[in-house]
Amino acid sequence: MAKGNFRGGMGNFGGMGNMSGLMAQAQKMQKQLEVTQQEIKELRIEGSAGGGQVRLILGGDHKIYNLEIAKDVIDPEDPEMLTDLITAAFNQASEELETKSTEMMNKVTGGVKMPF
Repeated sequence: MAKGNFRGGMGNFGGMGNMSGLMAQAQKMQKQLEVTQQEIKELRIEGSAGGGQVRLILGGDHKIYNLEIAKDVIDPEDPEMLTDLITAAFNQASEELETKSTEMMNKVTGGVKMPF
């Protein structure tokens, strides 16, 4: 094999400019991901159940920031109903949070699944 025909391995430095461009793009995407993750943590999503008799505010960090319960649904004889309403309100907010955060991340990643 002739030495002049070898184009692979370390002998071909023509692609190094592309590599630095890729690294710059990766760093830019990493920064955008960090900003978007912070924005998601700051989201506040409302969930409700029972025609609005139970309402809560769920943060992007999955913490409940507010919970309002109408007096009408507090029945000492039926605590399961109140439990169900709170659970339903939380689940509604959680689903909306998942949808919203996925949309926000897809804008940065172009829909490519990331390992986080």
